[in-house]
Amino acid sequence: MTGHSTPESFAVGTTRVELTWREKRIEHWIRFGAIAEDQRLDRHRRIVGFAPGSVFAFVRWAANQYGTIISRIDIVRAVGAGEPYQTLPFVRPGGEILLRLHGWPKVETVLKAIDAIERLGIVPADVAPDHWRHIHNRLSVNEPFRAYALDQHRAWLKRAAIGEPPTQGEHR
Repeated sequence: MTGHSTPESFAVGTTRVELTWREKRIEHWIRFGAIAEDQRLDRHRRIVGFAPGSVFAFVRWAANQYGTIISRIDIVRAVGAGEPYQTLPFVRPGGEILLRLHGWPKVETVLKAIDAIERLGIVPADVAPDHWRHIHNRLSVNEPFRAYALDQHRAWLKRAAIGEPPTQGEHR
């Protein structure tokens, strides 16, 4: 969606994310995810929308004259109407948080993990949600995590096709 629309004109149930880009000061961007709607507010700000059930990575970075003051990455599943959700800054109404990490070393590690998934030919938004939880849990305590594998992805796609939810903590 572009032009003179307002965020309220986004489709009902759309999760909206406010993005800001002021080079070397405030940089909020989507690393992956299928943007369903997009509205430019001005040359530095826009709002993007995600359909319920879609997964996206939202990166926030900010600095002042002394250096970086925040580095954060959130991997979120957009929720449908009536589903419970967690709130996040710049995300309306919120979403199911699959991964939430801060500090540049951890953010960079997640970005490299996303790159590795893409090198496998897998769209990161299609990765098993439990894999993002696994990375979150391991990096939160400064431990290594298992890389995502093609056989793990195939198993996830088969389970998802028959409507079987992932098992918490299942990582093959």
